[in-house]
Amino acid sequence: MAKTDFKTVDEYIATFDGEDAAGLQALRKAILAAVPEAEERISYQIPAFHHHGWIFYISAYKAHFNLSCPPPSAAFETFKDELAEYKMTKSAVRLPKSKPLPLDLIGRMAKVQAKANAEREATKAGKK
Repeated sequence: MAKTDFKTVDEYIATFDGEDAAGLQALRKAILAAVPEAEERISYQIPAFHHHGWIFYISAYKAHFNLSCPPPSAAFETFKDELAEYKMTKSAVRLPKSKPLPLDLIGRMAKVQAKANAEREATKAGKK
C-alpha cells in the first residue's frame, strides 16, 4: 500500500486486492446498514464512520482486519462478552482473517455506538 493521502474510503479500499478488499467492503456495508446516516470519512489515513461522533475506524493488515473506536467505546463495553474471543485493546479489536467476519455483531455494535454518541451530544447540548 504505497499511497498515503487518501481522500475517500473507496481510494483506501482500492489499494487492496481480493479478500482484503471484500472484507473491508463487508465491514463498510455492515456499519452503513446499521447506521445509514453515518458519514464516511478518512481519518488517520484509514476509513472512518461518523455520526454524532466516531462510530468506527476500519483497516486491513496482513492477518487481520481492525475495528477501532476512540474510548470510551459504548460498543466495546456492551459487547465485551461476545468480543472475548478476539484480541482487544481499549480502542480496537482484531478480527482475524482466518475466521468469518462477525458482521451481525459489528452492525449491532455500530448501532450502540451511534446511539451513545447521540446521547452524549444531546447531554452536551443540554448543558450549554
